[in-house]
Amino acid sequence: MKMAATAVCGALALWATGVIAQPAGPTDAQIAAIVVTANQVDIDAGKLAVKKAHDKEVKAFGQQMITDHTGVNKQATQLVTRLKVKPEANDTSRSLKQGGDENLAKLKKLKGAAFDRAYVDHEVDYHQAVIDALDKTLVPNAKNEELKALLVKVRPAFVAHLEHAKSLQARIGK
Repeated sequence: MKMAATAVCGALALWATGVIAQPAGPTDAQIAAIVVTANQVDIDAGKLAVKKAHDKEVKAFGQQMITDHTGVNKQATQLVTRLKVKPEANDTSRSLKQGGDENLAKLKKLKGAAFDRAYVDHEVDYHQAVIDALDKTLVPNAKNEELKALLVKVRPAFVAHLEHAKSLQARIGK
């Protein structure tokens, strides 16, 4: 399952560290697409966790991911609509979508405690990669101050998600 987490986080991690980068960094339109896609990937995984998780706290965490990431996407969509910025698909957003689909396919094959562990392990890796991308790439390259402010505003929620996932991970075991 570690491979699915690596696949879904790979694009963010590579972009955040500069291994994959556009000469001038991502544009606001590309950042918008990355944000919406990253949130949707976690919403989709959360929906699966609500259906398949064995542990009630893992199930509740999945629901929290749906609620919180849907809220972030709503804010981002409202902002880019108001700013008349059309999210622009890019290599990172496409890679995130593909990695998310691969993760879902692997999770769908698992049941019970194996599903719970794989889902939570992925959430730990995924939220760390998103935080790294926010800090190293997305916030520094956002040109529009309102977009940058939204990214900064939602960062603490991603940190809280990471800490929650780590506590679940420690409780249910690796």
